[in-house]
Amino acid sequence: MYEPLFEYIERYSNSNLSAEEKEKIQSLLLPKKLRKKQYFLEEGNVCPYTGFILKGATRQFSVDSHGIEYILQLAVENWWIVDRQSFINQTPSKYYIEAWENTELLILPRPNLDAFLEIPSVKDMFWKMSENNHIASQKRVDDAISLSALERYESFVTHHADMIQRFPLHQIASYLGISRETLSRIRKQSFR
Repeated sequence: MYEPLFEYIERYSNSNLSAEEKEKIQSLLLPKKLRKKQYFLEEGNVCPYTGFILKGATRQFSVDSHGIEYILQLAVENWWIVDRQSFINQTPSKYYIEAWENTELLILPRPNLDAFLEIPSVKDMFWKMSENNHIASQKRVDDAISLSALERYESFVTHHADMIQRFPLHQIASYLGISRETLSRIRKQSFR
């Protein structure tokens, strides 16, 4: 069960985990299953853990005063899910994180974070993930302000083709910051 996480850590740290480090990781992260539509986190709650997806898919979103959802993240296998601000600062979240499919995770409770980061390979992985996350966030903002809806969709398809089959179009449209109708029109144009 922990092998995908070990492989992920080693890939992002470029070093191998010892048997003792693997045992420590197993003692710090716990298996958790979510049914489709079950919440990992609800708005107003403090995010108590971060989760590594072994199998399944989730979405992170907020809901405005009119009931409109805004998708912040779509995540599948080998992705981490968390409201970082809530998890790190232990403040109430403004987001929901919901299982879009039946999902299996390894969760890291907040009190175990420091011990997890004491493992050199994990610390290396964490820094690499933080760098990649910052770069991806910067690119997403830049794309939102400088690319057309078609260009954003094409970029999404190029980088996340696996998600096209797993999430409905209205959620992909929300993630891209465009209307469902615009996305439908773009898809029809691209099929021609």
